[in-house]
Amino acid sequence: MCKPVAVVTGGAGFIGSHMVDVLVERGFTVRVIDDLTGGHAINLSGQENNPDVSVDVQDIRTLEPDSSIFSGARFVFHFAGIGDIVPSIEKPTEYFDVNVQGTVRVLECARLANVGKVVYAASSSCYGLAATPTREDHPIDPKYPYALSKYQGEQAAFHWHQVYDLPVNSVCIFNAYGPRVRTTGVYGAVFGVFFRQKLAGAPYTIVGDGTQTRDFIYVRDVAEAFFAAANTDVVGERFNLGAGDPQSIKRLVEILGGERVYVPSRPGEPDVTHADIEKITSSLGWSPKVTFEQGVTNMLANIEHWNDAPLWDPKSISKATETWFRYMSDK
Repeated sequence: MCKPVAVVTGGAGFIGSHMVDVLVERGFTVRVIDDLTGGHAINLSGQENNPDVSVDVQDIRTLEPDSSIFSGARFVFHFAGIGDIVPSIEKPTEYFDVNVQGTVRVLECARLANVGKVVYAASSSCYGLAATPTREDHPIDPKYPYALSKYQGEQAAFHWHQVYDLPVNSVCIFNAYGPRVRTTGVYGAVFGVFFRQKLAGAPYTIVGDGTQTRDFIYVRDVAEAFFAAANTDVVGERFNLGAGDPQSIKRLVEILGGERVYVPSRPGEPDVTHADIEKITSSLGWSPKVTFEQGVTNMLANIEHWNDAPLWDPKSISKATETWFRYMSDK
């Protein structure tokens, strides 16, 4: 009996590689599309040697509509794209090219292949400085080009659903963390920053006073939520995805242990992110399983993974965020 097929764009990246794991465990043949520029070499946690997992090294912007990668696929999980706030302010054209036009190419491939369901990885940054807990009907207010590009990619996905009847759901991720989280790139990913500082015995650089909270959601729970959004009769919906239990940056430092220094708060960043997860729990039967403490403990078990991450201090952070302060102040 033939195994069902799923396509994972960005499947060698952080969340995408965990999505591959979930699909393999459920008996799928998985086709990964990834250009391998996401901060690592191939990152499939051993799956690269699995005959049920194939990897097509390709930029989604080069996909042809009749791409055989999508042929016979039951599900498409679309994670491919570029992130980070500061570079999106500096190079907005590239962000819209990849996150919007690249998404359109994925959608066209899925449409012409009659894929059973596309699940789009949306970003909670589309809500801006949102009221909390944040519901799916919250007003949209992106504060920087990355946020806008991810929102427009989501709108394209829903437009393909509206016009072409392509079955689409969107999962709007709040603050994903866990094993294989990216270690390189522009300053901003708190786990990569803090873990490298812990390894070096350097103080943790806390933005503001550290009382700001984030709705951290463990990556395995994220992948399970995406599978639930695909394996359902529900279609044409956005689901906010968090743990529903925001944690402060100070709490993270308490778990890690060590000295701390403080750097200026960044304009345009919310004090709190908090997903209202009532819709995803009631509609899809999904719920988070991994507590914040357990998730951080799981990551610390492999802390050596962050040995090659950049080691940040207040001076280098100030330099890296000059563009942010120049364009985002008073916004």
